[in-house]
Amino acid sequence: MRMSEIWDPYGSLQRTLWIGGGQWCGKSTVAEIIAKEHGLTVYHYDFHDARGHQDRRVARRVARGEPVADPTPDQVWVEQSPEEMAAETLAGFPVRFAWALDDLRALFTGRPAIAEGWGLRPELVAPLLDSLRRMVVLVPTDDFRHHQLRTLPRARALNALVTDPARAQANRIARDRLIAEDAARNARRLGIRIIEVDGTLDASAVATEVAEHFAPYLGA
Repeated sequence: MRMSEIWDPYGSLQRTLWIGGGQWCGKSTVAEIIAKEHGLTVYHYDFHDARGHQDRRVARRVARGEPVADPTPDQVWVEQSPEEMAAETLAGFPVRFAWALDDLRALFTGRPAIAEGWGLRPELVAPLLDSLRRMVVLVPTDDFRHHQLRTLPRARALNALVTDPARAQANRIARDRLIAEDAARNARRLGIRIIEVDGTLDASAVATEVAEHFAPYLGA
């Protein structure tokens, strides 16, 4: 599907810059640094996905005749393998991406918006792009992922009551690695730039690298 065939009433999607990739690699921080420096708006996918889209998630379950209640924490984090968790997450991304596009369509801004989040998958974003320079994928190395797990409170603690916290956290870490690998694999296939985050550059330096990639769209 070409960009010209995608509903974009205010041209918001056409102007959007996209940061996808793995968990815990600084996507939100990088987007905010660039936005502050260049006077842009940031769309945080994770915030909308976890909060603003819950009613749509429930309505979809009702329409499909599925149980309305969320699965229990144990069903999500303990009773599945990381491979099953990753497959389920990846299968759900296209539906969740459509909801994110609705948010972005309504966001009129004369300047580009930066949309960031792990659900902004290269294979989903690519049909929206008039140029591959409108997207970058950030992927953490294993060493940097472990650094984040040691130092970032929201990364090292699973915010759910489960019967086996150690297994749940191990499953979560393995799932996130599989999903990051999938993002990188699809980015390579599509020719979208990947930036590997290994901790040798701080967030400001990574933001500078991403801003240089987006340079054609950041002019006054």
